[in-house]
Amino acid sequence: YTEAWDADKKSIHVMPDTPTILLAKANAANVSHKLYVQAWEEAKKKGYDMRADAIPIRSAKASRDIASDYKYKETHEKQKGHYIGCRSAQEDPKLSWAARAMMLQNDRIYRKAYHDSKAQVHIPVDAMSVQAAKECQTLVSDVDYRQYLHQWTCLPDQNDVIHARKAYDLQSDNVYKSDLEWLRGIGWLTEGSVDVVKAKKAQELLNERLYRTRPDEMKFTSITDTPDVVQAKINALQLSDV
Repeated sequence: YTEAWDADKKSIHVMPDTPTILLAKANAANVSHKLYVQAWEEAKKKGYDMRADAIPIRSAKASRDIASDYKYKETHEKQKGHYIGCRSAQEDPKLSWAARAMMLQNDRIYRKAYHDSKAQVHIPVDAMSVQAAKECQTLVSDVDYRQYLHQWTCLPDQNDVIHARKAYDLQSDNVYKSDLEWLRGIGWLTEGSVDVVKAKKAQELLNERLYRTRPDEMKFTSITDTPDVVQAKINALQLSDV
């Protein structure tokens, strides 16, 4: 079914001078970057010849000199109206800073020869101070002070080795604490310990019942013939239903 159509598709021929083809070519030429910069590339290939005394060159140099002079004097122009003046050079911060910088520079130049030559000192190896320093180093040296003994190899069944082993066992912390092994697991009541006694004392100090006595617990007998008691009795009789 599609065989005839496929054959017709391969036999279609478009004329190169149709309006659509011409319009497409014109659009391609308009949007082509290569054609857009072709004239500029050809002009660059030709080169240029510009003399040093040409008017554009002289104008550019004059503009550069004017801009450079303006930038050089820009800070000065900004500070023209702000400078008040000082009574002495010590009160002027700029003059003080300049004097300080000059002093540092002079000190650096003054010490330059010393710094250049301080690492080039040659001392004889047999000088008195060098020999004294060597002797002092030998005296305070830990390597020369300690002379480690020879590591002797002893038989394990010698009497002195057996005696030393027994003495070491007696002084050993593990052997020393082995007598307390029988105490492990034995119960112990905390009554009477330091922490318990301390807690009881703190509780007694903080107990308000022991610190304060309640008024109802105090023995007090009121006087029966005081005016307020007599008045209370009269009021009770007047208000009594009986």
